[in-house]
Amino acid sequence: MLRLVDRYILKQIILTLVFALVALCVIFIVINFMEKMDDFMDNKVTWQTIVRYYLVYLPEILKILTPVSILLACLFTVGRLSNNNEITAMKSGGMSLYRLIIPIALLGILLSAGQYYFNGWIVPTANEEKERISQEDLKQTYSEKSVNNLALRDSPNRNILMQYYDTRIKKGFKILIEEFSNNNDKLINDKLIIVKKIEAKNILWIDETQSWILNDVIVRNVKNQNEIIAKRYEKLPIDLNIKHKQIVKINKKANEMNFDEMEEYINVLKNGGRDVRKLEIEYNAAKALPMANLIVILFAVSFASVKKRGGLAVQIAAAMIIAFSYLIFFEISKPIGLSMNISPIIVGWSANIIFLISGIVSIFKTRT
Repeated sequence: MLRLVDRYILKQIILTLVFALVALCVIFIVINFMEKMDDFMDNKVTWQTIVRYYLVYLPEILKILTPVSILLACLFTVGRLSNNNEITAMKSGGMSLYRLIIPIALLGILLSAGQYYFNGWIVPTANEEKERISQEDLKQTYSEKSVNNLALRDSPNRNILMQYYDTRIKKGFKILIEEFSNNNDKLINDKLIIVKKIEAKNILWIDETQSWILNDVIVRNVKNQNEIIAKRYEKLPIDLNIKHKQIVKINKKANEMNFDEMEEYINVLKNGGRDVRKLEIEYNAAKALPMANLIVILFAVSFASVKKRGGLAVQIAAAMIIAFSYLIFFEISKPIGLSMNISPIIVGWSANIIFLISGIVSIFKTRT
């Protein structure tokens, strides 16, 4: 059960958080609108479309600005309590800094959990709609309607090459499928040898059977590397591991995939023999980012709870430097980790681990 003082502190933080979010979002949107005004005017975009564009852009803006807003809310709230000697009064009443931070830390955990879902599922859906508006109304060139020069490993002994795949009609063109031996007796120079080649004019995905059909097909079976038996088929059903929805995701932007889709996408590429280390790092970093809400709270409370010469301005400046140091380290740790033989999970979470420990140490070093 929260005490009266806990409710008072949380109320002040939440009100300041809402004000900071609204103010920062308005500033962000106004600046972005000024930058895009020429695009809107050149393409004669209606006000209704502009409003819809920024409504679906808002989740991405909130994703970026929420940790900064929480930092400001905690700094202003706790700093004001400190400057008004209210924290001194609380300490005189037997309330330590550690007790003070408990409800604030719980708020940070709840916000982090909420933003995990928000970042992982709400933001990608909004980004997808924003991209659609950009393509249709702002005439931007990116399109996910087609996949060009698709090359992947469907299984350990099968490669697929596809010159072009149209996601709208679920049809691919100029197909080459190579199947290799999986028998150690058929190795040449320690390499698998081709035992079958399938060439087709196109391949079509059938929703009813959830399967593929090749059209205008030539199948070449290779016997002993010398004898080739070729057969032609007008239509040929084929069982492939890759599905239509997975090909669509291959051409989808990472920021338009929710966490489930990103994990499935990584597994598809990994099974196809692709190097997915960079994607795995980005995936784990995206899952780690919401914890920034809790981390900035630890630094904000430790800095703002003690009066410093220069007042609240100095406290804000110091905490902001720490927060931006976290964001910078969060970004640079990814390319550094990419070049090192470290687990993608550790790389993605490294900024959180280091700054969470630093934040806890900062709290314990603060006078209580």
